[in-house]
Amino acid sequence: MTEFSYLDAARDVSVDMIEASLGLVERESPSGDHLALESSAAYVAELGQRLLGQPPEIVRTGNVPHLLWKIGSGDRRALLLGHHDTVWPIGSLTELPALVVDGIMRGPGCFDMKVGIVQGLFACSLIIEHEGLDALDGVTILITGDEETGSQTSRSLIESEATQVEAVLVLEAAAPGGALKIARKGVSLYEIEVRGRAAHAGLEPELGINAGLEMATQIQRIAGLGDLNAGTSVVPTSGTIGTTTNTVPASALLTVDVRAETSEEQNRVDLKIRGLTTLNPEASVHVSGGPNRPPMGSDMSSVLFDHARRAARVLGLPELEGVAVGGASDGNFTSALGIPTLDGLGAVGGGAHSVDEHVVVASIPEQTARLAQLLSGLISTRSMPY
Repeated sequence: MTEFSYLDAARDVSVDMIEASLGLVERESPSGDHLALESSAAYVAELGQRLLGQPPEIVRTGNVPHLLWKIGSGDRRALLLGHHDTVWPIGSLTELPALVVDGIMRGPGCFDMKVGIVQGLFACSLIIEHEGLDALDGVTILITGDEETGSQTSRSLIESEATQVEAVLVLEAAAPGGALKIARKGVSLYEIEVRGRAAHAGLEPELGINAGLEMATQIQRIAGLGDLNAGTSVVPTSGTIGTTTNTVPASALLTVDVRAETSEEQNRVDLKIRGLTTLNPEASVHVSGGPNRPPMGSDMSSVLFDHARRAARVLGLPELEGVAVGGASDGNFTSALGIPTLDGLGAVGGGAHSVDEHVVVASIPEQTARLAQLLSGLISTRSMPY
């Protein structure tokens, strides 16, 4: 009798996984578009019910649909975490259709992170088919609908479910080459407003307080808060100045993106930004926003990473690498709670948020099999060895 292999089993259903992935990509789901998100959630729910044998609970917070499966009645052991919203607006399929050409899948949101959702659901299905439903007793699956905009409606749900488990496996896309993401920077997002005083730019500009000039000074100060040696980036990203071409601008707005490897650095920048003052005493500066996601340190992923490497060896797959990345995910929330978290278990490809977004199709069964092997091994232990 041939020994069972999750890799062989995943390859047997690879066509089904590709079709399911393309179908999900075709359900455009930009964050904030509630009708589109409902359509996407319905597709994921139907797929999950087919593969898992049970429907999800649809949790709607702020009118955003999040999908939650709790398999079995035992104590919660592991959480598979992902999101079905994307950054792509409705109509993106016109220029970026969902298709596979020469072994490469393309389409808005395929890499970030719809293929990862499909891989996660199929990995669970493979475990059920090989070991029975009881083998997944204690597994929770949560697919949220607002990760791309900061998880404002889903964060409490994520944290609530994460505190009940012993490990979190994040289905976000892998790093280049298929490496896992063992650490992520923390993220802070700010909106800076400078207020001045309007005046006619031609008749009496001296009566105005130019918010644009004041903002130019603030931009230089803000950008100077970065520290590349500490892994901290502070980037002014977008903004607006004034209202009309013949008016001294009374206001200027700036958004700022901050990434930091440590909470200390994240807090340092936060204090500096909140302490900004104006050169012109008649102008004022106002700060909103702040830390959105705390850093995810490698100490929270190391043991799970070792398990993932062993799972890859069992399947005869190449040795896994682990990298730290600047982007954040919902895994930042769970690791900050002290729960072991491993990220980047989803699709292999690249071009997230760009016209080059793509997935390497040959990697889909490999990623699915490794996840199944990892999850099965974790759940089968009487007490997860953390």
